[in-house]
Amino acid sequence: MPTTIAVIRAFGPIDVKSVARDSMLRWMIGMPIILALVFRWGVPALAGWLGERYDFDLIPYYPLLSSFLVLMIPTLIGAVVGFLLLDQRDDRTLTALQVTPLTVQGYLAYRIAVPMTVSVPVMMASVAIADLVEMGVATAFAAAVQAAPTAPLYALFVAAFAANKVQGFALLKGAGVLTWPPVFAWFIASPWQVAIGLDPLYWPLKLFWMLEAGEPRVALYFLAGLGYQGILIALLLRRFKAVIAR
Repeated sequence: MPTTIAVIRAFGPIDVKSVARDSMLRWMIGMPIILALVFRWGVPALAGWLGERYDFDLIPYYPLLSSFLVLMIPTLIGAVVGFLLLDQRDDRTLTALQVTPLTVQGYLAYRIAVPMTVSVPVMMASVAIADLVEMGVATAFAAAVQAAPTAPLYALFVAAFAANKVQGFALLKGAGVLTWPPVFAWFIASPWQVAIGLDPLYWPLKLFWMLEAGEPRVALYFLAGLGYQGILIALLLRRFKAVIAR
């Protein structure tokens, strides 16, 4: 714990300054609330237009639409952290850590914990602002906790496989294909949805839908999702350590 606190004190102010001076990162930090506001005002307006023009009821699909926030918010936060990791990897910051009282393990713990911690309240606030589904604080918290590991997954994915920010942005765009199979799961009968479980984004979406609908077996999906995401984070950490050791 002391090591982690020391890393937060050392890198927290640096991260704030790095985000503040990068227009792209500032934009990404502000996007969750912008998206929530767009959903709050845009989706009901779209529902009214579809109802009047095509007699189509969009309201039953509000949980599906709200779940896009579950996908987008940790992704955006993870992307910001991934770009910070790229910058500090290029600056040989992690190499310098080896000759200081701060440890690489403490630094990586910080890089995993911070995006997860930040994404939970941001996602809860965004779902509340969007106001498309009714979820209590406890259920919204459970959904946010399950989605939180998506942030370090994206951060480590970018940092482990991209050589620079341009490649990182391209990788994030390519990883966008992972968002579609879980969305399609909404239209697939429940037993067959598990086939999509190899996609780590399926688990937070499925849990969100189950919590919103008050379905049983929520704890099973919650633990399975966290366990699977934990394995993927461990694999990406191993890859990232191999990259910085070169």
